Amino acid sequence: MKSICLYFQVHQPLRLRRYRFFDIGNNHYYYDDFGNESLLRKMANDSYLPSNKIILKLIHSSNKQFKVSFSISGVLLDLLELYTPDVIDSFKELADTGCVDFVAETYSHSLVALKNKQEFKAQVKMHSKRIEQLFGQKPVAFSNTEMIYSDDIGKTVASMGFKAMLTEGAKHILGWKSPNYLYCNALNPKLKLLMRNYNLSDDIAFRFSVKEWNEWPLTSEKFTTWLDQLDDKEELVNIFMAYETFGEHQKKESGIFKFLKKLPLQILNNGGYKFATPGELVKEYQPIAVAHVPNTISWTDEERDLSAWLGNELQDEAFNKLYELSDAINELDDARLRKDWNYLQSSDHFYYMCTKFFSDGDVRSYFNPYNSPYDAFINYMNVLSDFKLRIEALKKEKSKSVPLETVIAKKDKEIKHYKSELTKLKQQFMLD
Repeated sequence: MKSICLYFQVHQPLRLRRYRFFDIGNNHYYYDDFGNESLLRKMANDSYLPSNKIILKLIHSSNKQFKVSFSISGVLLDLLELYTPDVIDSFKELADTGCVDFVAETYSHSLVALKNKQEFKAQVKMHSKRIEQLFGQKPVAFSNTEMIYSDDIGKTVASMGFKAMLTEGAKHILGWKSPNYLYCNALNPKLKLLMRNYNLSDDIAFRFSVKEWNEWPLTSEKFTTWLDQLDDKEELVNIFMAYETFGEHQKKESGIFKFLKKLPLQILNNGGYKFATPGELVKEYQPIAVAHVPNTISWTDEERDLSAWLGNELQDEAFNKLYELSDAINELDDARLRKDWNYLQSSDHFYYMCTKFFSDGDVRSYFNPYNSPYDAFINYMNVLSDFKLRIEALKKEKSKSVPLETVIAKKDKEIKHYKSELTKLKQQFMLD
């Protein structure tokens, strides 16, 4: 019996407001509150709430045989708590079924794994703690931002105690091998790898409503037939996609919700499949091979590389300038700065600066608040300039203030002096 692992990435960035050159040094608030609230409410009504309702019903109607996994970025959790707490309640209701697994990721949905290992670990721990607080689960599996993975990143993830990591079943990595097996990390075999079946995943995520596609319309019966055509020896099928596929990337009018309602029961009624979470898969199956990934991969675009975020000079400049501030942020340890620092790390800011033509650009273009990559770059760098000024100002302020250790040492010295004087006076009094 094959296992189906159905995983959804759930993320929205905190969008920046139009931040002009003359705002630098004068206005330290960077966010488009109206735009963020409007978009979150739209996402909640069009995608998250109806999808969660369908999944909850499927879990109960399947007698809890239907199981899914989510990774919800920390940035989105902050936005949901602020604007649409009913969405968090609906995820809690799913968690209470025992059939939903929450996967860890970076809190900021950032690219920090490529730049700063300590900051990466801190963000992952922060996210795991938040998931445990909200949903009562300690994540055992990890999915990096946009499924970014390499042997070295996997080694770091393994050192943090995770049992499994989700990533792309890229053709140039697997070659002739199938993604429909369990693999392991090349540097630490204890970390099991779940490789995305990008053909089956993208049939739903990107091609579902494309009428020019030769397989349109996609039905639950047709999809199940494709599963039946897989090699009998293959053990599992990893179907990973953005949760916004339902109701946003693929609109309600396309029939995507009807498809979601029917597909799981169609698969279960077939009799040859079961649904499983990443944590269950690593307990049940053994890796068939090591996955060698010396160069970083992702699940984005045809290239499956990093060029969507770090493919031009604009992106590289912004990325490097951001992480030049890491040491200062840690030294200052200021709560407000740290919060803005987390939000400024979201990978979306760099994605908006992308200048290359990419296959899924039309799907994501309506999430981009800028007219051009250059507008995105200028706006971001203006914000970063102000952020840097705040850091410098706080440094000066702290340098003027006397450290607590110095104050204590001075008081100790004064007390010692007064004790000495008191002893002398007592001795003099005794002599008199």
